Amino acid sequence: MTLPTILVVAAALVDVDGRVLIAQRPEGKALAGLWEFPGGKVEPGERPEDALIRELHEELGIEVSEACLAPFVFASHGYDSFHLLMPLWLVRRWKGVVVNRHHAALAWVKPNRLSDYPMPPADAPLVAHLRDFL
Repeated sequence: MTLPTILVVAAALVDVDGRVLIAQRPEGKALAGLWEFPGGKVEPGERPEDALIRELHEELGIEVSEACLAPFVFASHGYDSFHLLMPLWLVRRWKGVVVNRHHAALAWVKPNRLSDYPMPPADAPLVAHLRDFL
């Protein structure tokens, strides 16, 4: 059986103290309560970079320019009903103050503490890359 591939974009926002922003999935959504990197699905015809800029504005109220998106690593994970492909960008510069618009909670976490937060299977492998790089 061939599963559809879903393209989802994500960002590791890194603040001046070297902490990474993670967001807790709200009740009522799949994988509720787990922590993830902010982002979301790419709409048909949308460029991944544009999707990430849109999602960060919708979810966190910040403005990010494409020049501030640094491609970092990607996740490729098979779930029961689809395959997820998720590029992760590092973002160190943005305009505005991060506000929680859609999540149960937000947390700024040192890279070596990210593994303390339960994450979806696609996000979890990204933690080691961030810990080793940052």
